[in-house]
This record gives sequence, structure tokens and C-alpha cells, in this order.
Amino acid sequence: MANIITLFLSLILSFSTNPEQIVPEPQKDTITTYYLIRHAEKDRSDSENHDPNLTDEGLKRAENWAQALKDIDLDAVYSTTYNRTMQTAKPAADMKSLEIQNYDANKLFDAEFKKATSGKTVLVVGHSNTTPQFANAILGEKKYENIDDSENGALFIVQILEDGSKISQVIYIN
Repeated sequence: MANIITLFLSLILSFSTNPEQIVPEPQKDTITTYYLIRHAEKDRSDSENHDPNLTDEGLKRAENWAQALKDIDLDAVYSTTYNRTMQTAKPAADMKSLEIQNYDANKLFDAEFKKATSGKTVLVVGHSNTTPQFANAILGEKKYENIDDSENGALFIVQILEDGSKISQVIYIN
């Protein structure tokens, strides 16, 4: 429990002093860590477009996410197949020389995903509904509600500890 308190305090202090450094590196092979974010700001100029690109502000936020995660040793980056999620995931994936892997938002945290990510540190980019639902699926409980459609700065961190216990937190970044 002391480790999670230290992690939480480090997160708060990191963001208040240097938004480019989000969290300390988790220990490998003892915990599985998921960083879950919603896509950055999307273009809302055409209400008929169900797969819009990111706005300039959204592209900047995607770069900021990559910078914030630069000191995290990501093993994988996952995204839904929508333009906005792929564009949000791309800077972090490029920085880590990782290919973006797609996931099916209808199969959150299924057995295949669990096996593929066990013991790893993973970034998952989703949507206002799938991001909290994904965190809930990992936790095995309904802890988080959907994100407001105007919120693009929520970072969910969910960890599965070596003993199987699970901890989580949400940090909101402007």
C-alpha cells in the first residue's frame, strides 16, 4: 500500500512541477500497469462525420501525452481503429518505436488481452465511454463512470499487483 501512496504522490508532484513527467517507472514482471486515456480533441465541424481527425489542439495534446509518458517503459500501445484514437496513440508509439495494436472496444480486457499484457506496461487509447469501461473491466467492478464528452485530459492508471490485487487512480490534466 505504501508503494501506491508513493506513486500517487509522485504523480501529483510531477504534474504540479513538470507535466512532462507523469509517473515513476513501475517494477517489471511484478505488476501489470495500464495507462488508459481518451483520444484527444476531435474535429467537431461536421456532425455527420463519425470518424473525424484530431484538431490542431488535439494533435498538440497527443504530443503532450507522448512527452508525459516519455520516461515510462511502455511495452505496448493499443488503440481502437478510429482516426482520433490512432492519431492520439501515434506520438507515444513512435517515441517508443512500437506499433499501435488495435483492440475491439466490444471485448474489453478479455482473456487474450490479459495474457498479452500480463506483467507489462501498456498504454490504451479509447473513448469517453470505453476508457472508464476498460478500467472497470480490469478492476472487475464498476468504479468509474463515462467521461464527459468535453474531457480529453483524464488519465486512468490501473495496476494489477503480483498478489493479484488491483489498484487504480484517475488524474485530470488540462
